[in-house]
Amino acid sequence: MTESVQVKLIVGLGNPGAEYAGTRHNIGFMVLTKLLAGFPAGRFIESSLASSRVFSGRFRGRDLTLQMPQTYMNLSGEAVRPLAGKLKLAPEEILVISDDLDLPFGRLRLREGGSDGGHNGLKSIIAELGSDRFKRLRVGIGRPVPHHGADYVLSLFDGSEAEALDSVIGTAAAAVKTLLSGGMTRAMNEYNSRDILNTEEKETENQTK
Repeated sequence: MTESVQVKLIVGLGNPGAEYAGTRHNIGFMVLTKLLAGFPAGRFIESSLASSRVFSGRFRGRDLTLQMPQTYMNLSGEAVRPLAGKLKLAPEEILVISDDLDLPFGRLRLREGGSDGGHNGLKSIIAELGSDRFKRLRVGIGRPVPHHGADYVLSLFDGSEAEALDSVIGTAAAAVKTLLSGGMTRAMNEYNSRDILNTEEKETENQTK
């Protein structure tokens, strides 16, 4: 099977502003922040461009751009489209990181493309690009219990999820690096079937034996 097109733009989705920091809907921002923290200091230079925080640098000898749209989630495409246009990128060269209600917390799903799955940020990007062929990394946040209702995605992680959040974000960032260095197929094979929470529990058990 022919390997997929290389990713040149990584978009982490979220809402700007301190009131949204750390909320479930902002997990795309969190993964991008973790990814940036793993690179040597000065590797990526931040600028303000296309209604976004943009980080430009290189990874393994190739140009790479990271983007955090500041348009609010529902208008994410209005930031992605002009930046992709400026960089002259095809949709297939873009990876979008988003939260996902249909995945349990602690699970990741990499895909080559597809529908928006009810996610307004993805819906906006598809509409603005005129294509659904950009790559996705969906990070599970789980379905809300009934009393949370529509406010669930804007709530903070709590309890055991808060304790495991750094591990989930770190694994998602590692999945992105695997995609960049080894390709989409390798990343999908390695991370789509991984249950981060159970993996952590097993490692803890082995360490205590």
